[in-house]
Order: sequence, then C-alpha cells, then structure tokens
Amino acid sequence: MSAKYVNLTAENIANEHLCCIIRTRTLHPGIENKRKWLMERINEGHVFRKLDEKATVFIEYAPLETAWVPIVGNNYYYVYCLWVLGNYKGQGHSRALMEYCLADAKEKGKSGICMLGSKKQKAWLSDQSFAKRFGFEVVDTTSNGYELLALSLDGTMPKFAPSAQKEEIENKDLTIYYDMQCPYIHQNIESIQQFCEKNDIPISLIQVNTLEQAKELPCVFNNYAVFYNGHFETVNLLDANYLKRILKK
Repeated sequence: MSAKYVNLTAENIANEHLCCIIRTRTLHPGIENKRKWLMERINEGHVFRKLDEKATVFIEYAPLETAWVPIVGNNYYYVYCLWVLGNYKGQGHSRALMEYCLADAKEKGKSGICMLGSKKQKAWLSDQSFAKRFGFEVVDTTSNGYELLALSLDGTMPKFAPSAQKEEIENKDLTIYYDMQCPYIHQNIESIQQFCEKNDIPISLIQVNTLEQAKELPCVFNNYAVFYNGHFETVNLLDANYLKRILKK
C-alpha cells in the first residue's frame, strides 16, 4: 500500500486536519479544545499520526507514564485511538498505523503497547478484535467487564491502577468525568447538560485537568466516564436514549 502519513508537531498542528468527522466551515470548540490539548502533550512524547488527507484515518498514542488514564506500568505505550472510517476502510491503514506504533516502540526500547478494551466492544473504544489479531492479549480486568489489552515485548505487563478498580463514588447524581482529548466531548457535554436541565435531572460534570487527576480516577477512563447512583456505568459518550436507559436502573 502506498499512502502518505504525517505526524502532528508543534510546527504543523495549527494547520493540520484533526481527523474527526465534525464538518464545519467555522472554528469548532471541540476541535480547537482537542488541538490545544494535543499541543500541550506533544513535548511529552504524545504521537498523533494521520493520513495526509482530510479523512478519519489515524492512530493516537503516548508513553503510559504521561497518558491520561488510570493504568500503571513501566515503559509502555498507551493507544488512545486507532480509527479508520468510510471509504478508507479495507485499504490496510489500520495495519500500517499499528505497525508504525510497534516499530516506534521497538526503536525506543519500549516494553510494549497497551490499550483499553471490554468483554463487549464499546462504541468509543478502538477495535479490540483487530488488536488481538495483532497479538494483544488481556492482562487485567475490572469487575464490570473492562479489559486491559497489552502486546508485551519483554514479558512485563501493565495493570489498572488500584483506583480504577473502585468503580464507586459517594455522589449519587449522574456524574461525568471528562477531558478534552476527543473533539466530540465538548458538544456531548453541552447536549447532556441541556437534556438534564430540561428534565430536572441533577448532574455533576467533572473536567479532568491534570495527569495526576487522571491517574487517580475511580474507574477506567479513555477521556470520558459515567457514574449513576454512585456506580460506574460506561466510557461511551452518552446520547439521550442511552442516558434514559441508565436513569431507569
């Protein structure tokens, strides 16, 4: 396959397409929030590699030590997203992007690569069946079915932080933890907030602003996490129908 890819850098990030399918001719708050968040991560070794076109074809990963997730391990990469959509599917882009990540890990002497999965595939998580075909295996689990997948290069394994296994908080209101890593989060939070105001549903929105805060979250997290009645529900971004199902529990 002959395709040109580009990595975002401090020099090109202001002008590069960020691969989401939000279509707008004007500045979009979610996209610009993502751009700002990425700009602050690049010097930490965060990698955003994309097809050099206006397309949803990219991989995003970072050193586990600076990845905003409650996962611990030494010298791993953490894959936030591997996404290929539309007419670009079936052209080998997913394999090419994952092979780049693996080659990068080997070149830098990393112990391996890991990512968040689930016993039942979640809409907002990368395709774990593809990852398993690539050699990833389940190395840790939570009580409600989330899994940590890892491809080890030296026999060591990462694991969920102890806090991620709690899956309980004191607040009984609908509670959403989120950061600005995904361009869709801004509009999703606005939409859910409007729905809750209209229907008199108490809600607590907690923005995760630091690495330390992310590493100590009381649940698994890829940029978004939902609690209700004090119990962890999902990492999927909510829509009105999904929220109604949660509120009926």
